[in-house]
Amino acid sequence: MWGELYSMKFPVIEIVDRYTIAVVKYEKTNGANQEELDFYIEQMQEVNLDLQHQLILDLIDHHRYVWSLEDDFKKGRIDGLPLEEIGQRALHIRDIGHKRVTIKNTLAALLNDPVREVKRDHITE
Repeated sequence: MWGELYSMKFPVIEIVDRYTIAVVKYEKTNGANQEELDFYIEQMQEVNLDLQHQLILDLIDHHRYVWSLEDDFKKGRIDGLPLEEIGQRALHIRDIGHKRVTIKNTLAALLNDPVREVKRDHITE
């Protein structure tokens, strides 16, 4: 269905990353993004990811964790907290980004995907 509309190629690690985010969003929104999730599932069928199943689960777990950390920000629950604590929470979210990059680049290496995520001037470097 989607291929009939567009024929863009995207790096495998980006498709997998977007899929794992869509899985978490699906869980957190009671399936409100079903169309988005279906799109990424279809895109991923072009690549054999069976051996990388654990890495994909690790990435889903990472996105669940980030979602939980960001939840207070999204829902305004940080109102009234000291600015220092708000800043510490924001910095922690930034700092754990290295795990996402590591998982994505490990996946890319295992799949012989030449695209790697590189962060510059960022803690995940």
